[in-house]
Amino acid sequence: MNLSDAKILVVEDDPLMRTFTVNLLKRLGIVHFQECADGTAALKVAGTFRPDLIVTDIHMQPMDGLEFVRRLNSMPNMHAGVIFMSADSSRETLGAAMPLGVVAYIVKPPRLVDLKNKIEAALADL
Repeated sequence: MNLSDAKILVVEDDPLMRTFTVNLLKRLGIVHFQECADGTAALKVAGTFRPDLIVTDIHMQPMDGLEFVRRLNSMPNMHAGVIFMSADSSRETLGAAMPLGVVAYIVKPPRLVDLKNKIEAALADL
């Protein structure tokens, strides 16, 4: 799948980081994206937007990224890849995130080349 055809959902509670991430996506030529500030809102959007890939933070309120992905995985006919993007790279957080079937983990702030590589690898597996 080409980057320009990909539908990506960005889930990030920090407005500045969310804008930064969306701007990186735009620089990569991605035009089909939606933004949400937490997992609760993202579940609603994911059901209608039907993203190919989700880039989500972990530590958010009221629903964090871990719970969001757990619930996403239980949605029928939802086949979006998930990239966690968090400033938290602790062993505990990584241990909780990786069993959820995520395709990648990026430490914030993302570098353009790293985000591009992770997105391309994830989309190649779709």
